[in-house]
Amino acid sequence: MGIRLYSYWRSSASYRVRLALNLKDLAYETVPVSLLPGKSEHRQAEYRARNPQMLVPFLEDGDFGVGQSQAILEYLEESYPATPLLPDAAQQRAAVRSFCNLICCDIHPLNNLRVLLYLKEQFGVSDAKRDAWYANWIHAGFRAAELAAHARASEGPFVFGATATLADCCLVPQIYNARRFKVPIDDYPRLVSVDAHCSGLSAFATAIPENQPDAG
Repeated sequence: MGIRLYSYWRSSASYRVRLALNLKDLAYETVPVSLLPGKSEHRQAEYRARNPQMLVPFLEDGDFGVGQSQAILEYLEESYPATPLLPDAAQQRAAVRSFCNLICCDIHPLNNLRVLLYLKEQFGVSDAKRDAWYANWIHAGFRAAELAAHARASEGPFVFGATATLADCCLVPQIYNARRFKVPIDDYPRLVSVDAHCSGLSAFATAIPENQPDAG
């Protein structure tokens, strides 16, 4: 049966998983799940039976299925260790995980699509105020991420040295989202530098939202 990734092209959480799959050179099938209002395929019975949280991504590996991008990334790391995305040393692994959580727990949940829709639909928040909300949490997280990444800048072109880790898998989609919402990121030169280096690698280029089968 192989690996299947249920995803939405603009989902940054799905983007993280695509990057990890690509970096590990794992073949997988993409199963698009539209999150757009009016379609909301993630809320329909067929998908809800597969993933009761009704979120993407959801990964199936044979007869095993798991949701939540961080759990998926850890599963891939443990199940397919040939190309590791976590360092060997326990302290360095903790540092990578901390960086990932800075993005996945502190930035992304506040700026997720369902949060932005709730602000608009329930509170009548204007597009300008929505964008200000979005930018606030980007800056709050990126200020800390820039310091963490800058401290290791001499070690290599990725966030944590000479090879890609899960930190890069989490950072690059968040940079993409910041640019999509026109959030200025010039104050974060180390993050921009890491993103620029990653963009030149095929594993990252093929994972960008515009290159997904459901992009539109």
